Amino acid sequence: SVINAFKSLNANILVQEFIKEANGKDIRCFVIDGKVVAAIQREAMPGEFRANIHLGGTASVIKVTAEEKKIAIKAAKAMDLKVAGVDIIRSSKGPLLLEVNSSPGLEGIEGATNKDVAGEMIKAIEKNFKL
Repeated sequence: SVINAFKSLNANILVQEFIKEANGKDIRCFVIDGKVVAAIQREAMPGEFRANIHLGGTASVIKVTAEEKKIAIKAAKAMDLKVAGVDIIRSSKGPLLLEVNSSPGLEGIEGATNKDVAGEMIKAIEKNFKL
């Protein structure tokens, strides 16, 4: 099997369940200081399952549910991050956490939402800055 081949090379791998019903889409929640300040739905290019913007995925505005916001905020907090891009997919089991990014890109989310997410980051830094 492919997994055994990687094991024989002593390679570190991560295996994730394929969620077919996600249809190549995910949600990126941008969390700043314990609050979801923006969210987008990312959609993969045809034939690709990863919806990352830098891989050719497209972004559109989406309204996230209270449960999705709660997951994003909790995930950022668990990683002790003041700023995080939290990726979630919608599945038949409900929303599932994919990953938490400590250095998320701004281009896709700012372009799709027309929000100044970078400005929100600066405001949070200024608010939390202490001499």
